[in-house]
Amino acid sequence: MGNRRFFARSALGIALFLASSRAAQAEDMASVWRGKTVNILVGTSAGGGYDTYARMFGRFFGKHIPGNPAVTVTNMPGAASNTMSGYIASVAPKDGTFIGAPFSTQPLGPILEDPGSLRYDPRRLNYIGSANEDAFLCIVRKDSPAATFADAFDKQDVMGGTAETGSTGYLPLLLNNVLGTKFKVVFGYPGSREMINAMEKNELHGACGMGWSSMLTQYKGLMDSGAIKLLVQERIKGHPDMDRLGVPRSGDFAKTDEQRAILEIIYSQETFGRPYFVAPEVAPERVAALRTAFMETWRDPETVAEMQRVGLESGPISGDDLQALLTRIYASPTDLLAKAREAIRLKR
Repeated sequence: MGNRRFFARSALGIALFLASSRAAQAEDMASVWRGKTVNILVGTSAGGGYDTYARMFGRFFGKHIPGNPAVTVTNMPGAASNTMSGYIASVAPKDGTFIGAPFSTQPLGPILEDPGSLRYDPRRLNYIGSANEDAFLCIVRKDSPAATFADAFDKQDVMGGTAETGSTGYLPLLLNNVLGTKFKVVFGYPGSREMINAMEKNELHGACGMGWSSMLTQYKGLMDSGAIKLLVQERIKGHPDMDRLGVPRSGDFAKTDEQRAILEIIYSQETFGRPYFVAPEVAPERVAALRTAFMETWRDPETVAEMQRVGLESGPISGDDLQALLTRIYASPTDLLAKAREAIRLKR
Protein backbone atom coordinates (compact mmCIF):
# COMPACT_ATOMS: atom_id res chain seq x y z
CA MET A 1 0.00 0.00 0.00
CA GLY A 2 2.83 2.34 0.91
CA ASN A 3 4.58 1.75 -2.41
CA ARG A 4 1.36 2.42 -4.34
CA ARG A 5 0.89 5.70 -2.46
CA PHE A 6 4.51 6.64 -3.11
CA PHE A 7 4.24 5.94 -6.85
CA ALA A 8 0.89 7.75 -7.05
CA ARG A 9 2.37 10.83 -5.35
CA SER A 10 5.41 10.61 -7.63
CA ALA A 11 3.26 10.36 -10.77
CA LEU A 12 1.15 13.30 -9.63
CA GLY A 13 4.28 15.30 -8.91
CA ILE A 14 5.72 14.55 -12.34
CA ALA A 15 2.44 15.50 -14.02
CA LEU A 16 2.27 18.77 -12.10
CA PHE A 17 5.90 19.50 -12.93
CA LEU A 18 5.36 18.87 -16.65
CA ALA A 19 2.21 20.99 -16.67
CA SER A 20 3.96 23.86 -14.93
CA SER A 21 6.95 23.47 -17.26
CA ARG A 22 4.71 23.69 -20.33
CA ALA A 23 2.95 26.72 -18.88
CA ALA A 24 6.30 28.36 -18.21
CA GLN A 25 7.44 27.65 -21.75
CA ALA A 26 4.22 29.11 -23.14
CA GLU A 27 4.71 32.22 -21.01
CA ASP A 28 8.32 32.48 -22.18
CA MET A 29 7.12 32.42 -25.81
CA ALA A 30 4.43 34.99 -25.02
CA SER A 31 7.04 37.31 -23.54
CA VAL A 32 9.00 37.16 -26.81
CA TRP A 33 6.26 38.93 -28.79
CA ARG A 34 4.02 40.60 -26.18
CA GLY A 35 3.84 44.36 -26.78
CA LYS A 36 5.89 44.10 -29.95
CA THR A 37 5.09 44.36 -33.66
CA VAL A 38 5.60 41.54 -36.13
CA ASN A 39 6.56 42.95 -39.51
CA ILE A 40 5.58 41.03 -42.65
CA LEU A 41 7.62 42.32 -45.60
CA VAL A 42 6.16 41.47 -49.01
CA GLY A 43 8.74 41.18 -51.77
CA THR A 44 6.34 42.41 -54.44
CA SER A 45 4.47 45.60 -55.22
CA ALA A 46 1.04 46.34 -53.74
CA GLY A 47 -2.12 44.99 -55.32
CA GLY A 48 -0.94 41.66 -56.66
CA GLY A 49 -1.68 38.14 -55.47
CA TYR A 50 1.25 37.88 -53.04
CA ASP A 51 0.32 41.20 -51.46
CA THR A 52 -3.35 40.21 -51.23
CA TYR A 53 -2.53 36.96 -49.41
CA ALA A 54 -0.06 38.65 -47.06
CA ARG A 55 -2.56 41.31 -46.03
CA MET A 56 -5.22 38.68 -45.43
CA PHE A 57 -2.72 36.69 -43.35
CA GLY A 58 -1.63 39.76 -41.39
CA ARG A 59 -5.21 40.49 -40.30
CA PHE A 60 -5.50 37.25 -38.33
CA PHE A 61 -1.93 36.14 -37.58
CA GLY A 62 -1.42 38.17 -34.42
CA LYS A 63 -4.07 36.40 -32.36
CA HIS A 64 -2.34 33.05 -32.91
CA ILE A 65 1.19 34.19 -32.03
CA PRO A 66 2.07 33.82 -28.33
CA GLY A 67 1.71 37.24 -26.70
CA ASN A 68 -0.67 38.44 -29.44
CA PRO A 69 1.58 41.12 -30.98
CA ALA A 70 0.46 43.70 -33.51
CA VAL A 71 1.13 42.75 -37.14
CA THR A 72 1.97 45.14 -39.96
CA VAL A 73 2.36 44.39 -43.68
CA THR A 74 4.77 46.44 -45.80
CA ASN A 75 5.88 46.09 -49.40
CA MET A 76 9.57 45.89 -50.29
CA PRO A 77 9.70 44.94 -53.98
CA GLY A 78 12.83 44.56 -56.07
CA ALA A 79 15.02 41.94 -57.77
CA ALA A 80 12.32 39.24 -57.81
CA SER A 81 11.91 39.46 -53.98
CA ASN A 82 15.64 39.22 -53.36
CA THR A 83 15.90 42.80 -52.09
CA MET A 84 13.46 42.02 -49.29
CA SER A 85 14.91 38.54 -48.65
CA GLY A 86 18.44 39.89 -48.39
CA TYR A 87 17.25 42.54 -45.94
CA ILE A 88 15.63 40.01 -43.62
CA ALA A 89 18.57 37.60 -43.89
CA SER A 90 21.29 40.16 -43.20
CA VAL A 91 19.88 43.41 -41.76
CA ALA A 92 16.56 42.97 -39.94
CA PRO A 93 16.44 41.85 -36.27
CA LYS A 94 16.75 38.08 -35.84
CA ASP A 95 14.22 37.79 -33.03
CA GLY A 96 11.21 36.50 -34.96
CA THR A 97 9.62 39.91 -35.49
CA PHE A 98 10.46 40.13 -39.22
CA ILE A 99 8.86 37.71 -41.65
CA GLY A 100 9.41 37.62 -45.40
CA ALA A 101 6.70 36.95 -47.99
CA PRO A 102 8.60 36.43 -51.27
CA PHE A 103 7.83 35.17 -54.74
CA SER A 104 7.43 31.40 -54.94
CA THR A 105 10.70 31.34 -56.91
CA GLN A 106 12.78 32.57 -53.98
CA PRO A 107 13.38 29.23 -52.16
CA LEU A 108 14.92 27.85 -55.37
CA GLY A 109 17.06 30.92 -55.97
CA PRO A 110 20.40 29.06 -56.29
CA ILE A 111 18.86 26.94 -59.07
CA LEU A 112 16.73 29.54 -60.81
CA GLU A 113 19.29 32.36 -60.66
CA ASP A 114 23.03 32.96 -60.57
CA PRO A 115 23.91 31.96 -56.98
CA GLY A 116 26.65 34.58 -56.93
CA SER A 117 24.09 37.35 -57.33
CA LEU A 118 22.27 36.46 -54.10
CA ARG A 119 23.16 38.24 -50.86
CA TYR A 120 21.90 35.29 -48.83
CA ASP A 121 21.38 31.52 -49.07
CA PRO A 122 17.66 30.59 -49.35
CA ARG A 123 18.48 27.09 -48.13
CA ARG A 124 19.45 28.46 -44.71
CA LEU A 125 16.26 30.42 -44.13
CA ASN A 126 13.61 29.08 -41.76
CA TYR A 127 10.35 28.65 -43.67
CA ILE A 128 7.28 28.88 -41.48
CA GLY A 129 4.84 27.74 -44.15
CA SER A 130 3.11 28.44 -47.44
CA ALA A 131 -0.43 29.79 -47.67
CA ASN A 132 -1.24 27.49 -50.54
CA GLU A 133 0.19 25.43 -53.37
CA ASP A 134 -0.02 27.47 -56.53
CA ALA A 135 -0.62 26.20 -60.04
CA PHE A 136 1.01 27.99 -62.95
CA LEU A 137 -0.38 28.07 -66.45
CA CYS A 138 0.05 29.71 -69.83
CA ILE A 139 -2.77 31.87 -71.11
CA VAL A 140 -3.31 33.37 -74.58
CA ARG A 141 -5.72 35.65 -76.39
CA LYS A 142 -8.52 33.94 -78.25
CA ASP A 143 -6.95 34.98 -81.59
CA SER A 144 -3.40 33.82 -80.81
CA PRO A 145 -1.49 31.88 -83.53
CA ALA A 146 -1.21 28.81 -81.27
CA ALA A 147 -4.82 27.88 -80.59
CA THR A 148 -3.71 24.82 -78.57
CA PHE A 149 -0.55 23.87 -76.72
CA ALA A 150 0.21 21.33 -79.46
CA ASP A 151 0.20 24.27 -81.92
CA ALA A 152 2.91 26.01 -79.85
CA PHE A 153 5.51 23.59 -81.23
CA ASP A 154 4.94 24.92 -84.76
CA LYS A 155 3.48 28.42 -84.36
CA GLN A 156 4.93 31.35 -82.43
CA ASP A 157 3.06 33.21 -79.71
CA VAL A 158 4.58 36.38 -78.25
CA MET A 159 4.51 35.99 -74.46
CA GLY A 160 5.11 38.68 -71.84
CA GLY A 161 7.44 38.36 -68.87
CA THR A 162 8.70 40.46 -65.99
CA ALA A 163 12.34 39.36 -66.23
CA GLU A 164 14.35 36.30 -67.17
CA THR A 165 14.60 35.45 -63.46
CA GLY A 166 10.85 35.77 -62.80
CA SER A 167 8.38 32.92 -63.25
CA THR A 168 6.62 34.68 -66.14
CA GLY A 169 10.01 34.93 -67.82
CA TYR A 170 11.69 31.61 -67.29
CA LEU A 171 8.68 29.28 -67.41
CA PRO A 172 8.03 29.90 -71.14
CA LEU A 173 11.80 29.55 -71.66
CA LEU A 174 11.64 26.21 -69.86
CA LEU A 175 8.99 25.00 -72.30
CA ASN A 176 11.10 26.17 -75.24
CA ASN A 177 14.37 24.65 -74.01
CA VAL A 178 13.07 21.34 -72.65
CA LEU A 179 10.02 20.53 -74.75
CA GLY A 180 10.68 22.52 -77.93
CA THR A 181 7.89 25.10 -78.03
CA LYS A 182 8.42 28.29 -80.05
CA PHE A 183 7.37 31.05 -77.66
CA LYS A 184 8.94 34.46 -78.14
CA VAL A 185 9.30 36.08 -74.72
CA VAL A 186 9.28 39.86 -74.30
CA PHE A 187 10.61 41.00 -70.92
CA GLY A 188 10.10 44.21 -68.98
CA TYR A 189 6.48 44.10 -67.82
CA PRO A 190 6.13 45.06 -64.12
CA GLY A 191 3.52 42.40 -63.34
CA SER A 192 0.54 40.34 -64.43
CA ARG A 193 -1.82 43.31 -64.64
CA GLU A 194 0.42 45.06 -67.15
CA MET A 195 0.72 41.86 -69.21
CA ILE A 196 -3.04 41.42 -69.29
CA ASN A 197 -3.39 45.05 -70.41
CA ALA A 198 -0.82 44.43 -73.16
CA MET A 199 -2.80 41.40 -74.32
CA GLU A 200 -5.96 43.49 -74.50
CA LYS A 201 -4.06 46.06 -76.61
CA ASN A 202 -2.78 43.32 -78.95
CA GLU A 203 0.83 43.90 -77.87
CA LEU A 204 1.12 40.33 -76.59
CA HIS A 205 -0.49 37.02 -77.40
CA GLY A 206 -0.23 35.75 -73.86
CA ALA A 207 1.89 34.91 -70.82
CA CYS A 208 3.12 31.90 -68.89
CA GLY A 209 3.77 31.62 -65.17
CA MET A 210 0.33 32.98 -64.33
CA GLY A 211 -1.04 31.69 -61.02
CA TRP A 212 -4.37 29.90 -61.17
CA SER A 213 -5.55 31.43 -57.89
CA SER A 214 -4.76 34.93 -59.19
CA MET A 215 -6.55 34.20 -62.46
CA LEU A 216 -9.66 33.18 -60.54
CA THR A 217 -9.68 36.26 -58.31
CA GLN A 218 -8.53 38.93 -60.76
CA TYR A 219 -9.32 37.80 -64.32
CA LYS A 220 -12.24 35.39 -64.08
CA GLY A 221 -14.38 37.68 -66.22
CA LEU A 222 -11.90 37.54 -69.08
CA MET A 223 -11.81 33.75 -68.85
CA ASP A 224 -15.58 33.42 -68.69
CA SER A 225 -16.02 35.71 -71.73
CA GLY A 226 -13.55 33.68 -73.78
CA ALA A 227 -11.20 36.64 -74.25
CA ILE A 228 -8.49 34.58 -72.52
CA LYS A 229 -7.85 30.92 -73.26
CA LEU A 230 -6.08 28.50 -70.91
CA LEU A 231 -3.30 27.04 -73.05
CA VAL A 232 -1.49 24.61 -70.73
CA GLN A 233 -0.92 23.78 -67.08
CA GLU A 234 2.75 24.14 -66.20
CA ARG A 235 2.67 21.10 -63.99
CA ILE A 236 3.49 17.41 -63.75
CA LYS A 237 0.41 16.59 -61.67
CA GLY A 238 -2.71 18.40 -62.82
CA HIS A 239 -4.77 20.86 -60.81
CA PRO A 240 -8.33 19.53 -60.24
CA ASP A 241 -10.02 22.69 -61.54
CA MET A 242 -7.99 22.81 -64.74
CA ASP A 243 -8.22 19.05 -65.21
CA ARG A 244 -12.02 19.40 -65.20
CA LEU A 245 -11.72 22.11 -67.85
CA GLY A 246 -9.57 19.84 -70.01
CA VAL A 247 -6.43 22.00 -69.85
CA PRO A 248 -3.41 19.87 -70.89
CA ARG A 249 -0.37 19.44 -68.63
CA SER A 250 3.07 20.31 -69.94
CA GLY A 251 4.55 17.34 -68.06
CA ASP A 252 2.65 14.99 -70.36
CA PHE A 253 4.68 16.32 -73.31
CA ALA A 254 8.05 15.24 -71.85
CA LYS A 255 9.69 12.64 -74.08
CA THR A 256 12.47 11.42 -71.76
CA ASP A 257 12.97 10.72 -68.06
CA GLU A 258 15.52 13.54 -67.91
CA GLN A 259 13.10 16.05 -69.40
CA ARG A 260 10.49 15.05 -66.85
CA ALA A 261 13.02 15.27 -63.98
CA ILE A 262 14.02 18.81 -65.04
CA LEU A 263 10.38 19.86 -65.17
CA GLU A 264 9.77 18.33 -61.74
CA ILE A 265 12.65 20.32 -60.20
CA ILE A 266 11.47 23.63 -61.62
CA TYR A 267 7.79 22.97 -60.99
CA SER A 268 8.49 22.06 -57.36
CA GLN A 269 8.36 25.81 -56.70
CA GLU A 270 4.58 25.57 -57.02
CA THR A 271 4.50 23.94 -53.58
CA PHE A 272 5.98 27.22 -52.35
CA GLY A 273 2.90 29.01 -53.65
CA ARG A 274 2.89 31.79 -51.03
CA PRO A 275 5.95 31.15 -48.82
CA TYR A 276 6.83 32.89 -45.57
CA PHE A 277 10.18 32.74 -43.78
CA VAL A 278 12.34 34.15 -41.01
CA ALA A 279 16.10 34.56 -40.80
CA PRO A 280 18.42 31.58 -40.18
CA GLU A 281 19.44 32.92 -36.76
CA VAL A 282 15.93 32.97 -35.28
CA ALA A 283 15.88 30.59 -32.29
CA PRO A 284 14.40 27.14 -33.04
CA GLU A 285 11.69 27.43 -30.38
CA ARG A 286 10.55 30.74 -31.90
CA VAL A 287 10.50 29.21 -35.38
CA ALA A 288 8.38 26.34 -34.03
CA ALA A 289 5.95 28.77 -32.39
CA LEU A 290 5.60 30.77 -35.60
CA ARG A 291 5.04 27.61 -37.63
CA THR A 292 2.25 26.58 -35.28
CA ALA A 293 0.70 30.05 -35.41
CA PHE A 294 0.96 30.03 -39.20
CA MET A 295 -1.06 26.84 -39.61
CA GLU A 296 -3.58 27.90 -36.96
CA THR A 297 -4.14 31.20 -38.76
CA TRP A 298 -4.99 29.67 -42.13
CA ARG A 299 -7.25 27.07 -40.48
CA ASP A 300 -9.02 29.60 -38.27
CA PRO A 301 -12.75 29.63 -39.22
CA GLU A 302 -12.65 33.42 -39.29
CA THR A 303 -9.78 33.41 -41.80
CA VAL A 304 -11.41 30.68 -43.89
CA ALA A 305 -14.71 32.57 -44.03
CA GLU A 306 -13.00 35.77 -45.14
CA MET A 307 -10.96 33.88 -47.75
CA GLN A 308 -14.14 32.39 -49.17
CA ARG A 309 -15.85 35.77 -49.16
CA VAL A 310 -13.19 37.35 -51.38
CA GLY A 311 -12.61 34.23 -53.49
CA LEU A 312 -9.10 33.26 -52.37
CA GLU A 313 -7.92 29.66 -52.34
CA SER A 314 -6.48 28.24 -49.13
CA GLY A 315 -4.48 25.08 -48.54
CA PRO A 316 -1.65 25.81 -46.09
CA ILE A 317 1.57 23.79 -46.17
CA SER A 318 3.63 23.52 -43.01
CA GLY A 319 7.09 24.95 -42.63
CA ASP A 320 8.42 21.50 -41.72
CA ASP A 321 7.14 20.11 -45.03
CA LEU A 322 8.64 23.00 -47.00
CA GLN A 323 12.00 22.55 -45.32
CA ALA A 324 11.96 18.81 -46.08
CA LEU A 325 11.08 19.48 -49.74
CA LEU A 326 13.97 21.92 -50.08
CA THR A 327 16.35 19.33 -48.66
CA ARG A 328 15.18 16.75 -51.21
CA ILE A 329 15.48 19.17 -54.13
CA TYR A 330 19.01 20.28 -53.29
CA ALA A 331 20.03 16.65 -52.77
CA SER A 332 19.38 16.00 -56.50
CA PRO A 333 22.43 15.02 -58.60
CA THR A 334 24.65 18.01 -59.33
CA ASP A 335 24.53 17.50 -63.09
CA LEU A 336 20.72 17.40 -63.06
CA LEU A 337 20.53 20.65 -61.07
CA ALA A 338 22.94 22.22 -63.57
CA LYS A 339 20.73 21.14 -66.47
CA ALA A 340 17.66 22.49 -64.71
CA ARG A 341 19.44 25.82 -64.24
CA GLU A 342 20.42 25.92 -67.91
CA ALA A 343 16.90 24.99 -69.01
CA ILE A 344 15.47 28.30 -67.83
CA ARG A 345 18.07 30.50 -69.48
CA LEU A 346 17.49 32.53 -72.62
CA LYS A 347 19.46 31.02 -75.48
CA ARG A 348 21.54 33.80 -77.04
